[in-house]
Amino acid sequence: MRIISGLYKSRKIIAPKNLPVRPTTDMAKESLFNILNNHYYFDDISVLDLFAGTGNISYEFASRGTTQITCVDQNFGCIKFINQTVDTFKMPITTIKSDVFKFLEKHTLKTDIIFADPPYDFSIEQFLNIAELVFNNDLLLDNGTLIIEHSKHTNLSNAPLFSYSKSYGGCMFSFFEKK
Repeated sequence: MRIISGLYKSRKIIAPKNLPVRPTTDMAKESLFNILNNHYYFDDISVLDLFAGTGNISYEFASRGTTQITCVDQNFGCIKFINQTVDTFKMPITTIKSDVFKFLEKHTLKTDIIFADPPYDFSIEQFLNIAELVFNNDLLLDNGTLIIEHSKHTNLSNAPLFSYSKSYGGCMFSFFEKK
């Protein structure tokens, strides 16, 4: 995986092969950040990265100047790898080893962007549960956005607070916003 832009532009980060992850492709990640760049100043926002995996999305935010980033993943290997990368590059990322659903039930800190990249084989109910927990627990700041990455075969457009989606190859980003 490669960091697209910012302070660490073009840096390659090699994750161990034994991690249970599917990193967002460079093309999809670049497209996502082009969208976000039109709505946010990266150095003024806070980010919560759910199902963080390798930390790919968080590294991109950190490279672009975001200083308040929290990664949540239940896999010890993923958290260990993110922590090693954070130490190497001195990135402002905090990690939490937790089941994401349990974390969202107890979490109270509000952020500008919540990015969730759960397994693509989640049921519609599991995807919708992420959005439900985020909005029912009021975890987004005003003008905040929840982004859920999923397969192009999953349709979340009928979900409450769904705003729009963008598709890139087999990957889709669904955006949810408080109205």
